[in-house]
Amino acid sequence: MCCSGFLKIMMFVFNGVIFLAGAAILGVGIWVTVDSSSMLGVLDHIKDAPPQLAQLANVGYLLIAVGSILALMGFLGCCGAITENKCMLLTFFIIVLLIFIAEVAGAIVVLVFKPLAKDILDNLNQQFVEAIKKDYGNNEDFTSVLNSTMTQLKCCGYNNYTDFTGSPFVSNTKLYPEVCCPEGTLKYDLNTAETKV
Repeated sequence: MCCSGFLKIMMFVFNGVIFLAGAAILGVGIWVTVDSSSMLGVLDHIKDAPPQLAQLANVGYLLIAVGSILALMGFLGCCGAITENKCMLLTFFIIVLLIFIAEVAGAIVVLVFKPLAKDILDNLNQQFVEAIKKDYGNNEDFTSVLNSTMTQLKCCGYNNYTDFTGSPFVSNTKLYPEVCCPEGTLKYDLNTAETKV
């Protein structure tokens, strides 16, 4: 009796966490869907970008779907465990089984198409770096969106600060973007070829 009570509580707790995670993913998906214009603004400046890349804006819909499924699954698991409702627990088990089958199928697809994905990502990297070298500092919209993205992600360029070498910004100011060298860190001055604090 004690063991079944413990299992019931543990299933309630774990499914409660799944429900909360699903609700959070659902919220992020709604936010990305509402604010997809900033991502599309960056994609517009990538030279020779495949039109399929604009489909990244639809990632919000994917997050909404995943968040809804997780929230539903967590709800069914929590309520099914507490009330010991067989219908809810069976539905929960079927959803978990379908997710497991989808994960196995996804792993097989990733293993089979890994070289193709690497080629696509390398091509995207090259095109984005070319867009940075051409438009960063020249195009105000592209520059502000990229600065905002780098600030939020705490990164510098696509690969690192060398992506900006040869860009109009570096050519005009002889400094790398401030986002790459936050206050209190080192800045490399191209005029004197020395590192400043």
